[in-house]
Amino acid sequence: MSQVTLNFAPVFQLNREQFYQLCQANPDLQLERTAQGELIIMPPTGGETGRQNAKLNLQISLWNEEQQLGEVFDSSTGFSLPNGSDRSPDVAWIKKSRWQAIPPAEREKLIPLCPDFIIELVSPSDNFQNTQNKMLEYRDNGCLLGWLIDRKRQIVEVYRPNQPVEILEYPQSLPGDPLLPGFTLNLSQFWSN
Repeated sequence: MSQVTLNFAPVFQLNREQFYQLCQANPDLQLERTAQGELIIMPPTGGETGRQNAKLNLQISLWNEEQQLGEVFDSSTGFSLPNGSDRSPDVAWIKKSRWQAIPPAEREKLIPLCPDFIIELVSPSDNFQNTQNKMLEYRDNGCLLGWLIDRKRQIVEVYRPNQPVEILEYPQSLPGDPLLPGFTLNLSQFWSN
């Protein structure tokens, strides 16, 4: 099953609050909203993608627990980006100062900012070009470091502000410095499992 995109523009435009309410009314659906107001319905990930997502989240979470520099979020977390889209990266991290600046009541809804760091893991149901465009959207909205991991092609695309996309073939590790000091994502068993 692949993702489905619905364009409501001819009839109505969902604002951020309406989108949030729609998500709350349909908790079994994974939804995103583009800056143009299109609603994206994403299928659940398969077992292998979910397993690998958990491993990615675990690595960044363990580092963050030790360093206490920010907050880590999973793929269920929605972020309202400055351009008007609402996205849910597979892994997200925000500097502690940015998280603490959000009023507690707003933390309970879609987080009103772009993460500082994100990871997207390409799943079999993803359109690779659409995922690349989403990575560019994160970068253009303030993300400082993004890793797009494609297990099928065995590549990682690295996204940084004001830099061309860097393509790494079959990397065994990814350093997070300087944004994530001392963090290195271990991919040594990622490609074979």
